[in-house]
Amino acid sequence: QLPVEDEPRRRSGTEPERCLLGRHTRLPRGAYSLLAGFVEPGESLEDAVAREVWEETGVRVRDVGYQASQPWPFPYSMMVGFRAVAETEEIVLDTDELEDAAWFTAAQVAEFGEWEDDTAVLRRPRRDSIARALLDRWIEEQAERA
Repeated sequence: QLPVEDEPRRRSGTEPERCLLGRHTRLPRGAYSLLAGFVEPGESLEDAVAREVWEETGVRVRDVGYQASQPWPFPYSMMVGFRAVAETEEIVLDTDELEDAAWFTAAQVAEFGEWEDDTAVLRRPRRDSIARALLDRWIEEQAERA
C-alpha cells in the first residue's frame, strides 16, 4: 500500500498554502487523512502518487517527492509517504474511493480534534500513522513561514 501524501498547494500572493485531505467511509466520523493507494505493476512510486490523486480527486499534481516511510505489517507491501504540488485545485470526487475530499489550511488542520475524540467534528489521522507525521510536519513548516 502506498499512502499518497497530498500536497500543500503552492499559491501566489498572501493566501496560505492548503493541503488536500480525503475521507474514506471506513474512517471514524469526521476523520480526514492523506490519500492512499497502490502501485500498479511497472509503475514508479511517483507515478502512482500522481495517478492515485487524480483518480480519487481529479486533482493533477507535479513535483512528487519522497518524504518518509513507515513499517507495514503485511508481506509484499510498504507504506511510503510523498508530497506533491497541485497543478489544479478543482475536486472531482470518485465516490467509489472517497466520501469527501477538501482543501484545508494548516491552521484549519491544527484545529482538528484527535483521532480518538468522538466529540470532534473533524479529526486528524492517528498519532502513530505516517499520515499524521507528514501532516504535523507540514503544519510546523507553515507556522515557521508565517
